[in-house]
Amino acid sequence: MRSKEDLMRAMVDAAREAGVVVMRHYAGTVERRAKADKSPVTDADQEAEALILDRLARLAPEIPVVAEESAAAGRLPTIDDKPFFLVDPLDGTKEFLNRNGEFTVNIALIERGQPTAGVVFAPAIERMFWGYDDQAFEQRSDASVKLVGTAKQIKARVAPSDGMIAVASRSHRDSKTEELLAHYKIADFITSGSSIKFCLIATGEADIYPRHGPTCEWDTAAGHAVLAAAGGRVTLLDGKTPLTYGHAAQKFLNPFFIAWGAS
Repeated sequence: MRSKEDLMRAMVDAAREAGVVVMRHYAGTVERRAKADKSPVTDADQEAEALILDRLARLAPEIPVVAEESAAAGRLPTIDDKPFFLVDPLDGTKEFLNRNGEFTVNIALIERGQPTAGVVFAPAIERMFWGYDDQAFEQRSDASVKLVGTAKQIKARVAPSDGMIAVASRSHRDSKTEELLAHYKIADFITSGSSIKFCLIATGEADIYPRHGPTCEWDTAAGHAVLAAAGGRVTLLDGKTPLTYGHAAQKFLNPFFIAWGAS
């Protein structure tokens, strides 16, 4: 396998290229279709995934890829205990369709059940995040979906004593989330879509993100990787047990979880 730095650089490039595809559709007319599970899918999802799969096959043909739209079509590789990629070409399709900009391209590398490298690109709000080996970064992009300026290192913060900032899903916030947050000292709430929520904790803009609802591994792995590289963590609802990946027998469904900043 190539060095983690080389893989990370290529994953960032692939995410940016997929962002170009997504934004081309975002600027035009988007036709919504429903998958078998009733969730929405568009041409942007499928074209972005095809591009990412092509780039990853060129980069590391020996590493299998579990990707959302391929999985929905029944195309799943055998992963065993080997490293593999998790891909969500358009996380936050509802946000994409609602045109609020809060959608992302997600690519993560999984090793021994943990996301060890990941990139989250939010092209509509012009923010690119990536992380690996205890290093996490943010870089801005522009209207032409090119990266601009210098990447800056980001770090999750220790929650302030006067209360945490909680980030919650724009599309999936529910009473169970409210009940869970009632156990913590919360000073403020912000809402966001897609895996941006993990990245807001990674930058220190928020401190906690509870998810008491269904997600798949490709929804969370890239954001989890960025957050972990920035000094945060993701656990089950007990606050201790790490969230892990590669659960093919569970159809790559996640249990409920909480994302945390630095401790």
